[in-house]
Amino acid sequence: MSSDPDPADVTFPPRRTNVWLESRYRKLRRGLPQTVFFCPDCKGDRRRRGSCARCGGFGKLTRESVQELIGRRLLPAMQAKAGRFHGAGREDVDVLMLGRGRPFVFEVLGARRPDIDLEALRQDIEARAEGAIELQPFVRVPRARLVYWKQEHFEKIYRAEVAVDAEPAPEALARAAAFAGAVVQRTPQRVAHRRADLDRERRLAVRELRRLPTGGLELRVQCEHGTYVKEWISGDEGRTTPSLAALLGVGCQCAVLDVEEILTDDVPGARLWPAAAAQG
Repeated sequence: MSSDPDPADVTFPPRRTNVWLESRYRKLRRGLPQTVFFCPDCKGDRRRRGSCARCGGFGKLTRESVQELIGRRLLPAMQAKAGRFHGAGREDVDVLMLGRGRPFVFEVLGARRPDIDLEALRQDIEARAEGAIELQPFVRVPRARLVYWKQEHFEKIYRAEVAVDAEPAPEALARAAAFAGAVVQRTPQRVAHRRADLDRERRLAVRELRRLPTGGLELRVQCEHGTYVKEWISGDEGRTTPSLAALLGVGCQCAVLDVEEILTDDVPGARLWPAAAAQG
């Protein structure tokens, strides 16, 4: 009698496939980067990080990121080999992302269980994030959506709390509150180590500027993609002209910054300038 297995009893693991999931995230906790924040000294390398003084052997400068909060639940649920996070731009680690959130595509590589309940997964991610992020429902999309969000640029609305060295004159405050036009920004000092030293022209309009009861100013601006808002506020030692500090005639520093909205194409009439102007 043959001991060979019955072909009907032989099972094969499901074929691996790639999946692209689109959503938007709201970042509600400061100090949380969008993607893994590897230590700039050891780069997270296992062989080097043990002796790295900067990160203390951790390999990263933050414990978690938006990417990790999502991937830690998503990848095991889909039994995937790996994943890549593709955001439509990014905000600084100390900046909140509010409004409807920032669009992103999570690229899931080699998933054995691609057809999981995405709404249950979203709820699980939010619950385990403990208020750090919120997500819009996941949507399965073609890879072309990844390319779309990387290539398209949108205006943004920012809210800032501004610390001032002195009380600005009423006429200067009125002049700054009415500003709308082009600004020229030389690559800021804080990113000069990783970006070419260039002058970039961007358009910016002040939507609101008022005194705060506790001192300082509250500012809302709408600006093109690629505008360095912190440096527009301070002037970055003359590298941004004109700046809020120059318009007010007093020293200014950005104390708090939030992205209130990304004005994607599904926001009717939101743009201040033609789409072709938003480059960079």
